Amino acid sequence: MIQQIDYFVIAPPLVLALSAALVLLLDAFLPARPVLSGVLALAGIAVAAGFVVAQAAGTGSRSTFCVPQRLGGTAATCSFVADGFTLVFAGLVLVAAAVVVLMSMTELAGGGIPVGEWYFLLLCTIVGAVTLPASRDLIMLVVALELVSLPVFALTALKRYDGRASEAAVKLFVVSVVSTAIMLFGVSLLYGISGTVYLSRLSGVFSGQVAAPGAPEGLPAVVTVGVVLVVAGFAFKIAAVPFHSWAADVYQGAPIPVAALLSVISKASGFAGLILVLVAALGGQAATWAPIVGIVAALTMTAGNLLAMRQHSVVRLLAWSSVAQSGYILAPLAVTGTAAVRSSIAYLVIYAAMNLGAFTVVMLVSKTELDDYRGLVFRRPAAGLALAFCLICLAGLPPGLAGLFAKVFVFREIVAGGAGWLALVMAVNTVIGLYYYAVWTARLFAPGSRAPLSPPATAWYAMGVAVVAAVLFSLAPQLVLDMASLT
Repeated sequence: MIQQIDYFVIAPPLVLALSAALVLLLDAFLPARPVLSGVLALAGIAVAAGFVVAQAAGTGSRSTFCVPQRLGGTAATCSFVADGFTLVFAGLVLVAAAVVVLMSMTELAGGGIPVGEWYFLLLCTIVGAVTLPASRDLIMLVVALELVSLPVFALTALKRYDGRASEAAVKLFVVSVVSTAIMLFGVSLLYGISGTVYLSRLSGVFSGQVAAPGAPEGLPAVVTVGVVLVVAGFAFKIAAVPFHSWAADVYQGAPIPVAALLSVISKASGFAGLILVLVAALGGQAATWAPIVGIVAALTMTAGNLLAMRQHSVVRLLAWSSVAQSGYILAPLAVTGTAAVRSSIAYLVIYAAMNLGAFTVVMLVSKTELDDYRGLVFRRPAAGLALAFCLICLAGLPPGLAGLFAKVFVFREIVAGGAGWLALVMAVNTVIGLYYYAVWTARLFAPGSRAPLSPPATAWYAMGVAVVAAVLFSLAPQLVLDMASLT
């Protein structure tokens, strides 16, 4: 037998794919039971999370879809690997997915959105997001990234007869197509130069350990073009400057669960793919891409913060805040090194938990303007305090220890890597970011309407799960840092 599959390794995405199929069948035969579809989606996510925990409890990494030895394969030529890097991202995605499903129950309660299609598309996105960090060849990486991206603009467009949702879906579709085309062109160049799709073999070629086919005396100059195109393709996915202009309009036009998905799950997937390509495949070309990443990080955090300061809509504010946070996550990658990558991943995990908490409170309050949040602490103390905690963590202020430690980790690695100018830019942007986070937090405690809120129970459940995750991450940031290792 040429190919053997380790089903335990691929169990999380496999369970999610089966759940997606079951949800679609359930909607076809029992269309009058929308809650059952949500419960089935949650059950699939819970079972997948159980497999992730079981894999984390095991020893070492496991892999499958490997090239057989008789065909020249080695332990490094595998397409799917479950290591610490994979499990951290899979755990983050599945926790976020559970929250998004609970938020979706609230969104779908109003009718007007087909339930079966919604949960099917949502679970397909989660399948891609869980598969992507485990991908170790260019083909699986691109397919998984598109599996994350394509269902999202369909989810955005499912809010029928809403002009803003349709506009957001079209913008997201155009951005996705353009970014995919750019990235595929770059990937084709890298494959043409190296003659392989496996990240481990790409690393050998581009580090000079293995001669490139047809170029025995060194790598051709077109390598730089391929690297730049791949970085540009991922920059679209994570809304980095200069490919960030779509973020605010799409976040505002999409249903809030989709906006939360874009800001957490889609962004985490984009960063997982970017880290894999840059570190696992193109580490030998760091002299080419590290300066580009540093400049993009500085521009991204600056543009995001300056644009967020002008916003009165909470969703647009969170969108530009998400762009700024992308810059902070990118910054450690500019100095390369294992410790810098771990800091970037740890910051991403902590940011995702806090941003998810903020979006759940926005869903619960169902208000779009900053002034609508005046006196929220007096109307709903739990929601108001949870939102204040998440905003303080995003700002990096105590007692938000998670955000504070995350920024300390990033600053430490940037300075240690010799990029003092980037650390200075980040320090200035951190101060700028304090303004809009402080303005929103102050409104929560300002005198205002004391009329009680009566949101659906599922919105409270979503907020509870998100806040518990945020608190756990804030209590153990070093644990996240230790787990986030790429093997």
